[in-house]
Formats: sequence, C-alpha cells, structure tokens
Amino acid sequence: MKSNNSNTIEIELKKEVKKGYFGNFGGMFVPPVLEPKLLELSDYFDKLKDDDSFNKEFHYYLKQYVGRPSPLYYAKRLSEHVGSRIYLKREDLNHTGAHKINNTIGQILVAKAMGAKEIIAETGAGQHGVATATAAALFGMKCKIFMGKKDAERQQLNEYRIRLLGSQFVTTERGTATLKDAVDAALEYYVENPNSYYLLGSAVGPHPYPTMVRTFQSIIGTEAREQIFEQEGKLPESIFACVGGGSNAIGLFSGFIDDEKVRIHAAEGGGEGLILGKTASTLQMGIPMVFQGAYSYCIADKEGNPIDTNSIAAGLDYPGVGPEHADLKEKKRADYHCVTDKEAVDAFKLLSALEGIIPAIESAHAVALALKLLKNKNELSIINISGRGDKDVDRNLI
Repeated sequence: MKSNNSNTIEIELKKEVKKGYFGNFGGMFVPPVLEPKLLELSDYFDKLKDDDSFNKEFHYYLKQYVGRPSPLYYAKRLSEHVGSRIYLKREDLNHTGAHKINNTIGQILVAKAMGAKEIIAETGAGQHGVATATAAALFGMKCKIFMGKKDAERQQLNEYRIRLLGSQFVTTERGTATLKDAVDAALEYYVENPNSYYLLGSAVGPHPYPTMVRTFQSIIGTEAREQIFEQEGKLPESIFACVGGGSNAIGLFSGFIDDEKVRIHAAEGGGEGLILGKTASTLQMGIPMVFQGAYSYCIADKEGNPIDTNSIAAGLDYPGVGPEHADLKEKKRADYHCVTDKEAVDAFKLLSALEGIIPAIESAHAVALALKLLKNKNELSIINISGRGDKDVDRNLI
C-alpha cells in the first residue's frame, strides 16, 4: 500500500465515499485483491454489532475472561503530589495486561462468524500480539504475529509470551524494524493470503478497522463514565490517554466526546522533541495523506513519503494515526501534545513510587502530560493506564 500526498484520483474517490469516514478522514485505499474482503468484513460487522447474541457472547468474555469492568481507581498520593483529583482507568488489570484484549476478543468473534481459519496481526509494543495470540488460543485458531526486529529486541518478554501461546512469530528487518514495518509486512502477507483474517490492533488502516476497533474499545469510555458518576457524582473536567495509532485513547474518549465541557488531552510519543526523524508526534508534525489504507495524518518528507519516527515506546513509535483522531484534532475537540522520552520515563518512575502501579511506558506518556497540565489546578481528571509495565522494567529505564 504505497503512500503519497498528491494522488488526486485517490482524494476524489475519498470524497465520493461517505461510509468509513470521520469528517474528511478515513476511507479504504487498498489493492483490488483486498477490497472485496474488506467490504465483506464491513458487511459482517454491520450485522454483528447490532446482533443480540453476538453482543451477549462478547460481553460474556469481557466479564468472565478479560475481567471487566476494570477499576477506576482514585490515585490519592498522585493527586496530592499534582494538586488535582486524579483517577486512573486500570486497563493494566485486564487479562494479558492491556486494553488490547478488548478488541481482539471482539474481532476474533467476528473472524469466527466469518469462518476464518488463520489469524494474522501486527504488533509494536507486543501487547496486541499477545492479546491476539491469546484470543486465537482461546478459540483454537492458527495465528501468525508480525513484529519489527527492533521492537522484538526491546520487548522480548512479549515475544516469548506470543510463542508460548502457540502463535507463529515473524520478525521483519525492513525500514526501522518498528510498528510501521510490522504493519507493512502483515499487509503484504494479507495481500498474498486474502483468506486470512487480519486482526488489526489499532484504530488505523482502511475501513472498517477504525470503526471496529473504536466499537470494541468503547467499553473503556462507557465504564469510565459510569464509574466517575458513581464515585464523584459528576463528569471529569479532563481526560488523558496516550496516542500512537490511537485505540486506547479513542476507547476512553468515545465516552466523553459529546460532553463539550470535558477537555480531551492526548499524549504522543515525542521522542527527543519536535524534530523530524526524532519524534513520533504525528498530529504535531504530520500532514494529511494516504497511508497504510486510510487518509489521515502521517509524518512525511517534502515529497509526501513517510519518514522514520523515534520514541522510547514501541507502541507509539508510528508515523501515522487513526482517522478519528485526525478529525478530533481538526475539529479542535481534542488536543494532541508532544511528550518526550525523558518526560515519560520520569512519569513512569513517579507513578510506580507514589502508587505502586508500574505503567507501560506508553501509558506513562499520558501520566507525564497530566503532570504538566493538572499542576495545582484542583481539577477532576481521568488518566487511562492502557497497559502494565512488566514488559518495560528490564529496559534500564531507571
């Protein structure tokens, strides 16, 4: 799936297709061999999402297997340190240790309904790979996980978990050997094997994936909204999440987007700062373009070619972003901020020391942003702790 910023034919097609868009962003820009498969997937999903038996089964597994609802925890010591009332949405307490399992359970049920025999997926930090391998094992399906070699080296625990769960683990050395390259490798395999089911892990890519992922991750925002009312009797004044592709963030945000008084803040993987080639802050440094099957923002050079990104967090080290986030940025409904590696590591250590909660380094970006924006504001806020930091504790972050 080649990316460019000047293909007027693709943009005109984008304008003609309304389904699968968030404002001006989204669409389905794929090779002809994949279009029938994605249209079939879209049709199946449209029927299943409103099917009572499907939803009953989905929520059964969320409760009995994943362990939902995840708690909304009042972080007393962190709140006192910051000077605001901060709650943590504990997605790190899900089975497999992250929010990713919500989406993989949903999509594996779709795949089962479609009669799929093989599941394929990409992964960056490894949490989606683990969650996909887990779901495949649960339903007895053959599974193949693609990961960049660099990411595999810095997330070795998750590689081991994927193999232990019975999935085939495939690394790629192309490009920077990170998430973008894992997506490319998985998409190439999908083009060559269109009868596989591609279980995409983030709210990116061609329609219907951004909508599917949003739907299955919206459980985060639904629960958080109910829980904050139960504990505080009112909505939060602000919410925070980290954004790479954007699945955990859109999951939380979905519960509050229509509440204009709730300010929405997203932390991108800033790497060394707002310097091309040394950051993964897509909505700060990127441009609108077609990338990996959808029209959204992407960090690119002057010719419109995606360029290498850099972030300490493998799950945020990605030049693109989900189309709904692009739309929220353009509508000024959400603010997207650059959070540097150093700021994230400092927050990683602080939350661990103050609350006994070791977050994923991805989630630490959201904590770091909250530390800056909530200081002495006496503000009621929710931070989404999208995953736990077991995978990061051996990386010499301290």
